[in-house]
Amino acid sequence: MDAALTERSTRVVSLSKLHRSSVRRDRGEFLVEGENSVDAAVSSGLARAVLVREADRVAFAPVLAEATGRGVEVVAITARAADKLAETTTTPGLFAVCTTIEAPLEAVIAAPQDGGTRAVAVAVDVSEPGNAGTLVRTADAMGCAGVVLAGDSVDIHNGKCVRASAGSVFHLPIARARDVHAVLAALRATGHTVLATAGDGEVSLDELDAAGPTGVLAGPVAWLFGNEAHGLAPTTADAADHRVAIPLRGGAESLNIAAAAAMCLYVTARVHAAARTV
Repeated sequence: MDAALTERSTRVVSLSKLHRSSVRRDRGEFLVEGENSVDAAVSSGLARAVLVREADRVAFAPVLAEATGRGVEVVAITARAADKLAETTTTPGLFAVCTTIEAPLEAVIAAPQDGGTRAVAVAVDVSEPGNAGTLVRTADAMGCAGVVLAGDSVDIHNGKCVRASAGSVFHLPIARARDVHAVLAALRATGHTVLATAGDGEVSLDELDAAGPTGVLAGPVAWLFGNEAHGLAPTTADAADHRVAIPLRGGAESLNIAAAAAMCLYVTARVHAAARTV
């Protein structure tokens, strides 16, 4: 490994610009930070280079060895260079430069992952990157076929979004589509039933769960999750096949997107698993 790059080196200065979405789009690459994200990037084959703070080479030796074994360049950087590349307050000192990961919509909705559900999670106008990343992580954990960021949703390559996903952005296809109703049309064309989460929904999640392997959740479904502050726009919710309410039995008036997605996708995965054994 050559001498560590400083914060003033041309390469570090250039990579620090990847914090801007316009630069990421132009270059077709983005920067990830932290052991989980870097390890997933290397394992997925999307890491172009790994950068490590020189004092942390030993701490991250397994990840660096995996990168080297896969032919990925490993570069040492100084502590100040790590701070320049970091988006976190206290950086772990490990980064990867990766090829962008947006997939075509068709790749997300065409078929489920091996052993996964026939479910797609659709985030509509979700602007908070931590929530978007958590949604991706939940969809990955529940075996979803993929995630769609629809409407005016956050860039999946946003650093906070990637970190919140804990590496899951590298595990399943993620598409971005501005036209929400075009997404709904494409989902229906591939046989998905579109379900919108709504506090005043005409059917409850309990009812869909109770229907089991003979009900809606046993087939291909697409769950729509709305903006953190306002939920789904009425026109979007009304365009769904069913508006689904999650029963709230305590004093809370609502759930955030991450909690709602976890409940809906877990129930869907359980019903799909039961349907496969029938």
